[in-house]
Amino acid sequence: MELSTTNHKTTKCAPIALLTAAQILLTTFAFAQSGSLAEPPQVRAKNHVVSLTLHAVNENGRDAFAFDGASVAPVIRASPGDILKITYVNDLPAKSPETCAVNPCMDMTNLHFHGMTVSPNAPQDDVLGMLAMPGQILHYSVKIPRGHPPGLFWYHTHPHGESHRQALDGMSGAIVIEGMERYVPEVRRLRERVLVVRGRSIEHDPNAAELKHDVEIPAKGCGGEAEKVEEIFTVNGTLRPRIEIAPDERQFWRIVNASADRYLDLQLDGQTLEIVALDGMPLAYHQPKVSTRTTNHLLLAPAGRLEAIVTGPPPGAHSALRTLCVDTGPDGDPNPEMVLADVVPPTSDRATSNRAPEQAHAVDHRRPAYKPIDVEPLKKVAPDFTVTFTEDKNGFYINGRKFAADAPPMTTARIGTYQHWRIVNQSRELHPFHIHQIHFLAYAENGVPIAHPAWLDTVNVPVRGSVDVILDLTNPVIKGMAVFHCHLLNHEDKGMMAKILFK
Repeated sequence: MELSTTNHKTTKCAPIALLTAAQILLTTFAFAQSGSLAEPPQVRAKNHVVSLTLHAVNENGRDAFAFDGASVAPVIRASPGDILKITYVNDLPAKSPETCAVNPCMDMTNLHFHGMTVSPNAPQDDVLGMLAMPGQILHYSVKIPRGHPPGLFWYHTHPHGESHRQALDGMSGAIVIEGMERYVPEVRRLRERVLVVRGRSIEHDPNAAELKHDVEIPAKGCGGEAEKVEEIFTVNGTLRPRIEIAPDERQFWRIVNASADRYLDLQLDGQTLEIVALDGMPLAYHQPKVSTRTTNHLLLAPAGRLEAIVTGPPPGAHSALRTLCVDTGPDGDPNPEMVLADVVPPTSDRATSNRAPEQAHAVDHRRPAYKPIDVEPLKKVAPDFTVTFTEDKNGFYINGRKFAADAPPMTTARIGTYQHWRIVNQSRELHPFHIHQIHFLAYAENGVPIAHPAWLDTVNVPVRGSVDVILDLTNPVIKGMAVFHCHLLNHEDKGMMAKILFK
């Protein structure tokens, strides 16, 4: 198996030694103490190239990204037409101290650029062939098409069999593709916040009861699950941080559900969410006359993203950003209500000054050409392909098969077309469906039209139910071998993934 995109096996790099024990606790384990919302470092393009070095490390028994001398995942900011050049160094130990969905852990790792319409071939978004063992390096060079939609995307590790553990440990970060103001001009004037929400295991934490109390998890769940709560959420690595916003101030929040296996039903107490984009796709990209949509709460499957304008609560009002309880089905994991962050008035004028994100170079603010299609005929024909999720005590399956690295593609799709797929969930728990490289229109659930059909890259499939989608296969850059899978990464690791050949 080829493990380096440059056919060059390297010796192991020296581990990051710039962190003291105290710094590690403050960065990797910041969830143990609340505080103001952390602002991750940001990496921007120079001469249309975003260049960075990222390390995979294990500190205090948890895997993490290390960047610029700290255990933190930077926010990558790029524009359509830019190139991402990432040197990814596997500094994980040869023998892992952790357990994986399928043991033993090999500490192999790689990167996936979730939701981005980029090539699945090396050295770009290749999750099948680009795998680094401890001591090896991957060299990514990802070309972002000039017509790429602006929005929030994210990167995370994707080694089959170990992706759940690495994502649960926090190996993920946000990617912002600039240009949202082309579709919603107001956001140019608003303070922007990037919120990376991660799940953190408390299964073996001696302070689990105190941590659950800190985020106000109710004693009784909403789904009748017999299992105890095993995860809590952090925001930018911090447990229940404070987000400052003045009364009636409008801010632009970009939220990614980077948890390995948990849902978010997002609600801002007493306020509405003015949706601008979902899964990195502006609402106005496909419907120019619909730039925003207002809702009281929104369900985000694992890997889903919400970009929304929010308004600060009235003076004296206590408000919080929270997730509501999600019933994941009789066999699902507990997904209780909890507070994600407290929303508080500013402590200084500087803290809430409206500022647009810096840009390394001018962005073409003209909308990329999009030719609307009439999807109604596609909805009326039988599905081109059906994905069926099943599970038993031996594993998780798509169309009766577990993923195998040497298996041929389960299906093929011709570039330049649209396809009607039906995703069927025959299990007793929710499953989020995700396909690499493309977006799709989710328009029906259990055969009933969805009230607000949306272009997504990850969609929730109900218990014993189905979702119908229209796949957009028109971009020629996606030609190659890709995958689709359940984004409960424990399920993906145990077999619920399959290959698709875009040709």
